[in-house]
Amino acid sequence: MARRVLRPLLLQSSISISSRTHHHRHFSSSSSSSSPSSKAPSPPPFSSPRTHSSSFSSRPFSSSSSSSSNVVHIGSDDGFTKVVSKVHDEKLSAIFYFTAAWCGPCKMLSPVLEEMIKKFPHVTLYKIDIDQESIASTLSNLKIYSVPTLHLFHDGKKATEVVGADITRLKDAMENLYKKE
Repeated sequence: MARRVLRPLLLQSSISISSRTHHHRHFSSSSSSSSPSSKAPSPPPFSSPRTHSSSFSSRPFSSSSSSSSNVVHIGSDDGFTKVVSKVHDEKLSAIFYFTAAWCGPCKMLSPVLEEMIKKFPHVTLYKIDIDQESIASTLSNLKIYSVPTLHLFHDGKKATEVVGADITRLKDAMENLYKKE
């Protein structure tokens, strides 16, 4: 009887552990058997996309290389506080986009969002990379638990929030808030 109770518990914990490490073990065994010199200690699979995506995502995370001048990267709690104060004090329209280089839905959303923001030149898109330690306090205070998360501000006040890569909802919210102010 004890075996019947413990086995599902052990299997359940084994599944959750193996789901986090399964790809790593698979990646290690395949990379070591195919070419032993190709990556001495092989990284887990989530490191590989992160490494690759950092070069892929350099455009969305850098205002200088972005094609739109109304896309700005915020890299610290202090920077975030100053920008929010400016948006509030000057009654500006803005979108605060909480994202991460490793986030698949964020990678899908970023180019769409940057294209959409071009329709509204009076709206500034502020991108915040959640993996920066210097922004941790802000994330905690705002209760940002998922990426992508977007806070849409209109007339200096937060008007709505979109969590997830819901492009239709985001387009609708932007059209409703920012169309011909």
